Amino acid sequence: MRHGRYFILLLLFCGNYIHAQTLGGNAVFSFLRQPVGARTWALGGNNISSMAQDVSLAFQQPALLRPVHDGQISSSIQSFPAGIRNYSLVAATKLSGTSYMSGLGVNYFNYGNITQTDAAGNILGTLSPSDFVLQGMVSRTYREKFNLGVTLKFIHSNYGIFRSSGIAFDIGLAYIDTAQGWQATMVVKNMGTQLTPYTQGGKKEELPFEIQAGISKRLAHAPFQFSLTAGRLQTLNTVYNDTLFRATEGEIDYTGVSFLEKLVNRLTIGVQIYPHEKLELMAGYHFQRRRELNVFNQINGLNGLTFGTALKLRKMHFMYATGFYQRNLFHQLTVNINWRGVL
Repeated sequence: MRHGRYFILLLLFCGNYIHAQTLGGNAVFSFLRQPVGARTWALGGNNISSMAQDVSLAFQQPALLRPVHDGQISSSIQSFPAGIRNYSLVAATKLSGTSYMSGLGVNYFNYGNITQTDAAGNILGTLSPSDFVLQGMVSRTYREKFNLGVTLKFIHSNYGIFRSSGIAFDIGLAYIDTAQGWQATMVVKNMGTQLTPYTQGGKKEELPFEIQAGISKRLAHAPFQFSLTAGRLQTLNTVYNDTLFRATEGEIDYTGVSFLEKLVNRLTIGVQIYPHEKLELMAGYHFQRRRELNVFNQINGLNGLTFGTALKLRKMHFMYATGFYQRNLFHQLTVNINWRGVL
């Protein structure tokens, strides 16, 4: 019961912390919302409950870090439009002589080379902006079906002369019933502070705090697993409406959004299909991404859709994901290995 009491106290702390967090779209270090791993991206880009032997899932939800991931390494590379590149690495091991699992992860964004100018437009040179987060994870099984996890993060952004760093942590809880094929999880993300603002003497900004919950079910007599994830549970209205940015003509009116739209807008659905023991097909749909990517007077039918596949060999797993950003596609490749033997 001792560990259970500690976790309840942490959740109570999180409840008080909510009142100090940004509810709109103006939080600092927004790249923290980007998922890691092709499987997560293929399932809509927001999944914290999928049942899979994939250590990269623990990057978003530390409670998914389990003994089955001991010795596993996951490496990913992703290509976005406009030459943006994303690289990530996640590794896990069991702490010797204890019942705890530990993990280490890094997620790095490189935005290419950008021309640097002054206020008058004079070219001063080039800069290579980047973001990264380095995080450590610890988890422990509690009463067989529960898993508790904590993540500690160091965050850094480098935009030429504008640099900033921060520290944050996540707390996760997972309920796993392998006999019935159920897994339900909840995670509280990005509780922390900006250590140094982008400008000297500037005001510290808030982190992209978020509460997420998810559930996955694998069918007993059919090769399917379904997932439902709910994000931004700390606020009712997840529709971002920047009145200073919207165009005056042809704008989309978000002021009359119904309660049902606000509810659905926070959901992501995913499906995994297993036609063969070594092959997995995946698809996802992110409702909020579709709404935010839709542009007036353009074809937007595939926004929010993602797809992927996984090839599971004896000593290595290959995963690929892609999705639609209006007329552009992103591509991500993930490779999982285990230095202790087979996966």
